[in-house]
Amino acid sequence: QVQLVESGGGLAHPGGSLRLSCDASGFALDDYAVGWFRQGPGKEREGISCIGKTSVTTYYEDSVKGRFTISRNNAKNKASLQMNSLKPEDTAVYFCATDLGDCSGIGLMAAGILGQGTQVTVSS
Repeated sequence: QVQLVESGGGLAHPGGSLRLSCDASGFALDDYAVGWFRQGPGKEREGISCIGKTSVTTYYEDSVKGRFTISRNNAKNKASLQMNSLKPEDTAVYFCATDLGDCSGIGLMAAGILGQGTQVTVSS
Protein backbone atom coordinates (compact mmCIF):
# COMPACT_ATOMS: atom_id res chain seq x y z
CA GLN A 1 0.00 0.00 0.00
CA VAL A 2 1.44 3.32 -1.09
CA GLN A 3 1.23 5.81 1.74
CA LEU A 4 2.86 8.59 3.71
CA VAL A 5 2.30 8.82 7.43
CA GLU A 6 3.09 11.94 9.43
CA SER A 7 3.81 12.02 13.14
CA GLY A 8 5.18 14.41 15.73
CA GLY A 9 2.46 17.00 15.84
CA GLY A 10 0.93 18.28 19.04
CA LEU A 11 0.71 21.31 21.27
CA ALA A 12 3.62 23.70 21.61
CA HIS A 13 4.04 27.03 23.34
CA PRO A 14 5.07 30.09 21.38
CA GLY A 15 8.81 29.94 20.92
CA GLY A 16 8.82 26.19 21.28
CA SER A 17 9.83 23.44 18.89
CA LEU A 18 8.35 20.36 17.28
CA ARG A 19 9.80 17.84 14.87
CA LEU A 20 7.50 16.28 12.31
CA SER A 21 8.32 12.98 10.66
CA CYS A 22 7.02 11.55 7.41
CA ASP A 23 7.37 7.83 6.84
CA ALA A 24 6.86 6.38 3.39
CA SER A 25 5.76 2.86 2.66
CA GLY A 26 4.91 0.95 -0.48
CA PHE A 27 7.22 3.02 -2.67
CA ALA A 28 10.73 4.47 -2.76
CA LEU A 29 10.65 8.00 -1.43
CA ASP A 30 13.96 8.79 -3.12
CA ASP A 31 12.22 8.69 -6.50
CA TYR A 32 10.50 11.95 -5.52
CA ALA A 33 11.04 15.42 -4.23
CA VAL A 34 9.20 15.83 -0.94
CA GLY A 35 7.16 18.75 0.26
CA TRP A 36 5.56 19.85 3.49
CA PHE A 37 2.21 21.59 3.25
CA ARG A 38 -0.05 23.04 5.90
CA GLN A 39 -3.66 24.11 6.17
CA GLY A 40 -4.58 26.58 8.87
CA PRO A 41 -8.11 27.17 10.19
CA GLY A 42 -10.24 28.63 7.42
CA LYS A 43 -7.33 28.69 5.00
CA GLU A 44 -6.34 26.80 1.90
CA ARG A 45 -3.54 24.28 1.98
CA GLU A 46 -0.20 25.87 1.19
CA GLY A 47 3.27 24.55 0.46
CA ILE A 48 5.82 25.70 2.99
CA SER A 49 8.96 23.73 2.24
CA CYS A 50 10.36 21.21 -0.19
CA ILE A 51 13.49 19.16 -0.63
CA GLY A 52 14.90 17.60 -3.75
CA LYS A 53 15.56 13.91 -4.26
CA THR A 54 19.17 14.13 -3.10
CA SER A 55 18.73 16.91 -0.49
CA VAL A 56 20.82 19.35 -2.55
CA THR A 57 17.86 21.65 -3.16
CA THR A 58 15.57 23.06 -0.49
CA TYR A 59 13.05 25.89 -0.52
CA TYR A 60 11.12 27.59 2.26
CA GLU A 61 8.12 29.84 2.27
CA ASP A 62 9.03 33.26 3.63
CA SER A 63 7.04 32.94 6.86
CA VAL A 64 8.99 29.84 7.95
CA LYS A 65 12.41 30.67 6.55
CA GLY A 66 15.06 30.61 9.26
CA ARG A 67 12.77 28.77 11.69
CA PHE A 68 11.96 25.49 9.92
CA THR A 69 14.41 22.97 8.49
CA ILE A 70 13.45 20.22 6.08
CA SER A 71 15.50 17.07 5.75
CA ARG A 72 15.24 13.54 4.43
CA ASN A 73 16.85 10.16 4.98
CA ASN A 74 16.43 8.13 1.83
CA ALA A 75 17.96 5.04 3.44
CA LYS A 76 15.11 5.10 5.98
CA ASN A 77 12.50 6.20 3.44
CA LYS A 78 11.51 9.18 5.52
CA ALA A 79 11.53 12.95 5.67
CA SER A 80 11.36 15.40 8.55
CA LEU A 81 10.50 18.99 9.34
CA GLN A 82 12.18 20.59 12.34
CA MET A 83 10.11 23.55 13.50
CA ASN A 84 11.68 26.06 15.90
CA SER A 85 10.55 29.41 17.27
CA LEU A 86 6.95 28.42 16.72
CA LYS A 87 4.29 31.11 16.52
CA PRO A 88 0.52 30.92 17.02
CA GLU A 89 0.09 31.53 13.29
CA ASP A 90 1.90 28.24 12.64
CA THR A 91 -1.18 26.44 13.98
CA ALA A 92 -2.35 24.15 11.19
CA VAL A 93 -2.65 20.60 9.98
CA TYR A 94 0.70 19.68 8.45
CA PHE A 95 0.96 17.27 5.54
CA CYS A 96 3.89 15.70 3.80
CA ALA A 97 3.61 14.79 0.17
CA THR A 98 5.59 13.91 -2.86
CA ASP A 99 6.14 17.18 -4.72
CA LEU A 100 4.98 17.02 -8.32
CA GLY A 101 6.85 20.28 -8.87
CA ASP A 102 10.13 18.45 -8.20
CA CYS A 103 11.08 21.13 -5.64
CA SER A 104 11.49 23.81 -8.27
CA GLY A 105 10.14 26.51 -5.98
CA ILE A 106 7.52 27.18 -3.34
CA GLY A 107 5.06 28.51 -5.89
CA LEU A 108 5.44 25.36 -7.98
CA MET A 109 4.76 22.89 -5.21
CA ALA A 110 1.97 20.44 -5.89
CA ALA A 111 1.03 17.48 -3.77
CA GLY A 112 1.16 14.04 -5.31
CA ILE A 113 1.03 11.21 -2.79
CA LEU A 114 -0.35 12.99 0.30
CA GLY A 115 -0.30 11.93 3.93
CA GLN A 116 -3.26 12.19 6.27
CA GLY A 117 -1.82 15.13 8.17
CA THR A 118 -0.82 15.86 11.74
CA GLN A 119 -2.20 18.69 13.86
CA VAL A 120 0.16 21.34 15.19
CA THR A 121 -1.24 23.81 17.70
CA VAL A 122 0.84 26.69 19.02
CA SER A 123 -0.73 28.34 22.01
CA SER A 124 0.17 29.65 25.43
